[in-house]
Formats: sequence, C-alpha cells, structure tokens
Amino acid sequence: MTPAVKMLEKAGVAFQLASYEHDPRSPAYGEEAARALGLPPDEVFKTLLARLDDGRLAVAIVPVPCQLDLKALARAAGARKASLAEPAEAERATGYVVGGISPLGQRKRLPTVLDESARALAAIHVSGGRRGLEIRLAPSDLIRLTGAREAPLARP
Repeated sequence: MTPAVKMLEKAGVAFQLASYEHDPRSPAYGEEAARALGLPPDEVFKTLLARLDDGRLAVAIVPVPCQLDLKALARAAGARKASLAEPAEAERATGYVVGGISPLGQRKRLPTVLDESARALAAIHVSGGRRGLEIRLAPSDLIRLTGAREAPLARP
C-alpha cells in the first residue's frame, strides 16, 4: 500500500484503484496508463513538479494529452517563472519515483495546482504512488486533500 492510498483510506474518501503491468520501455507513463486501462486520456492526469523562481517546488496536475504551461503554473503559484524540476529532485521531494509520483501522500505538502479542466469531470485518475497503479477519485476530493488551487495549466 502506498502513502497515497493510506492517505485516502485515512480520510475516508471514495476511490478506486486500477493497476496494470508497467512496461519499462514506455516513454510516457500517463499515456501508458490510459492505454493499458482503456481510459479516455483526458480523464488521466499526470503529476509534474516544477521549480519556481523563488526557490519553492510546486506540483502541477494536468491531463496526459496536454503540455504544462509553465508560465500559467508560475502565475497560479504566485511566482514569475517556473521550470520543470529535475527527476532526482522530484523524487526526493515527494518520496515517489518518476512515473509513479502521486499528488497524494507526498513527503511534504507542496503548493499544488490542478488544471481547471478537471472541474468538468465526475472523476479523474492520478498516479497511485507507483508505476502501474492509478487512483480514480472526484476532483473535489483531490483538491481538498492536497489544498490544490484550480487554474488553466494545460495547453494542447
């Protein structure tokens, strides 16, 4: 059981787990999850970490078919600029491995921003804290548990 799953159970949140056999040759973890589980890609969200120009790390959660708009993330997090964090830095900060970084149950609570497209969905899928594990939950529960703000972060 991952820290993300433990967090959800402790909070009493309704969620579902879905697992698949991760292919280590897969270049895109989120797209692999959508394909392997037969999910619409717009309902599967990837968790990315960014370094803000003020030195803080921030978490961005965006649909897998989209790119993260770093300027929009910086604005939403109260900074001027943002750049993707190095994988090793993301792993140290969250306690998860790249490709399995969940927005839930991270080592330290970081500023978190969820793409506003999640609002239109009854449920979204996010990483469950390891490669090959996805969590389905209501966006409102994700927002409540992570303290996330909503903002337009995704670009095609």
